[in-house]
Amino acid sequence: MRLSPALAEFVAERHLAVLATQRADGSPHAVPVGFTYADGVVRVITFGPSVKAANARRSGRASVTQIDGTRWVTLEGAVRVLDDAASVTSAVAAYARRYRQPKERDDRVVIEIEVDRVMCNSGLK
Repeated sequence: MRLSPALAEFVAERHLAVLATQRADGSPHAVPVGFTYADGVVRVITFGPSVKAANARRSGRASVTQIDGTRWVTLEGAVRVLDDAASVTSAVAAYARRYRQPKERDDRVVIEIEVDRVMCNSGLK
């Protein structure tokens, strides 16, 4: 999904976001995360047994929302969880460029959201 120049710049800034997934009972699970965005895909690194990973495996859709003052964006779409070494290594490297090098984990996975819906404040369109 192509973002406007203003929106692409905002998404590249160093901010945290809220990842929203759906629990088994249908209620929302919203947690702060670091994320990266490239080529229409949001990537969130986490560990395999996390609640967010379990929800993503089950629910089919997820979103991240980044907010800074009056600027905000929600990136939403189909979700999947990857645990192969190449996907994890790539996602960790992208995360390290945007935030910091994460601690080593043997059980790291990547939550990927294939963005098909973008909502944002009018100044970022």
